[in-house]
Amino acid sequence: MADLEKCKACRNGNSFEIPISMAFQPIVSVRSGKVFAYEALVRGQDGSSAGQVFEQVNDDNLYAFDQKCRKTAIEHASRLDLDETGALLSINFLPNAVYDPKACIRLTLETAKKTGFPLAQIMFEFTEVERISVPHLLNILNTYRRLGFLTAIDDFGAGYAGLDLLSRFQPDVVKLDAELTRDIDSSSVKKVIVRQVVSMLEQLGIIVIAEGIETEGELSCLYDLGVDLMQGWIFSKPRFEGLPDIRWPRAFVGAEASRSA
Repeated sequence: MADLEKCKACRNGNSFEIPISMAFQPIVSVRSGKVFAYEALVRGQDGSSAGQVFEQVNDDNLYAFDQKCRKTAIEHASRLDLDETGALLSINFLPNAVYDPKACIRLTLETAKKTGFPLAQIMFEFTEVERISVPHLLNILNTYRRLGFLTAIDDFGAGYAGLDLLSRFQPDVVKLDAELTRDIDSSSVKKVIVRQVVSMLEQLGIIVIAEGIETEGELSCLYDLGVDLMQGWIFSKPRFEGLPDIRWPRAFVGAEASRSA
């Protein structure tokens, strides 16, 4: 009964009536050449930017917006047969929009069941864009893990909790903040930081993803530092309502071929 009451409390805010859609961007394994996951990125129904959509989000409709994004992401992924690729579907969620994780996850579970999308292929990632109660966040993440979802910390290195959160909860995946990876090939300081972070995460059994990769120099440097999974425009821009093809940098592929020869 308590869960039901809290679920009703979640829905006491305003609805989010603005139509939305999704774009998808791949996260690739440089070593295997396969897609590890597709991140669902909110867009307007006409393809307008995420920024334009977020301009319509406020404290009163935050819960409804978060729920709508989850449902839309799963429905689109199912229509695109994303599950048949073997890749994960990565969905962003807003921790402050979740009042009670067991109650607020029900629409997600219902949508996955209705579409036949496997729970084991859904990864929830969050960014600490504002201060959140760490115990509350831990409750959400542990609940999601028990239900079979993968969990990820996005923009690691830029949030409020960072290492403190990591000491209390080890997610399946950590995505390095783009500020750490941008121009890393020309920054000795960033190389030292990323090398140590990657080593730490590997010791904790956490998968590392580098995001925001735009140049061959960044790609090669990160790969040499032990990062296999990457995301960024060098591989593909997000595709509106579709799964994009991967563009492999010709020079890098050639270098890898000679390495393995």
